[in-house]
Amino acid sequence: MANSNSGDSVVDRVLRLIAAFPEGVTSLQLSELAARAQLPVTTAHRLARQLAGHGLLDVGPGGSVSLGLRLWELANRSSPTLELRQAALPFMEDIQQVLNQNVNLAVLDGAEVLFVERLSRRGSAVNRAQVAGRMPVHVSSAGLVLMANQPATVQAEYLGAFSDPAGRLAPAELRALLGEAVRQGYAQLAGVVDADTWGIAVPVLDRRKRAVAALGVVVPLREMRLQALIPALQTAARGIGRRLGEPREAGGFHSTGSM
Repeated sequence: MANSNSGDSVVDRVLRLIAAFPEGVTSLQLSELAARAQLPVTTAHRLARQLAGHGLLDVGPGGSVSLGLRLWELANRSSPTLELRQAALPFMEDIQQVLNQNVNLAVLDGAEVLFVERLSRRGSAVNRAQVAGRMPVHVSSAGLVLMANQPATVQAEYLGAFSDPAGRLAPAELRALLGEAVRQGYAQLAGVVDADTWGIAVPVLDRRKRAVAALGVVVPLREMRLQALIPALQTAARGIGRRLGEPREAGGFHSTGSM
């Protein structure tokens, strides 16, 4: 129910307040948090105090506000990504030991990929993917391989709404990339996010052959070894798929096609 002059509900305002923390920032002054959430300072202050009472936010001296430990606890207690991460981690560790490079795990969320786990090592290639970070589908090998394995209706909806603000990729080129990912069983992108790196990703399929995640690596261009990389990734992806067990109809692992 809406109960403000702007017509938004209390839930809307709480979500805006929590989501206003940018990636990598653990604390904000109340005035900045209110501005980022597009809320009056008095409203932000009242909501922050109420949320702090439940441990969802922490309000410190001088008006600093940070995300609370209780929020992390609740988000991880029953998240469907928790079992996915637990199933994937042993295989990701094996891949990292073999390649000595970054390994990441991502799921599809509309026109973006959300990275749910990443393993990195000192001296490995630059990897812009961060845990809980997002990238557009078309600039990520994980995004491409996940979208390539979605139902035709989901792909059609995505392609119909697609636009590249940078103007580097036309819809026809994106269709070609998706088709290539289907034919090859993996997606690769060279020098898109970083000029000196190459991203490769394969789909993780559940027992119904639905793409529930993407397992990927980021390697330097000079060390590109497709013949060694792809079989290793595909073997690991099959292992993850087996460990996920029987798919669940509700709240299980499935890539969302919502835009």
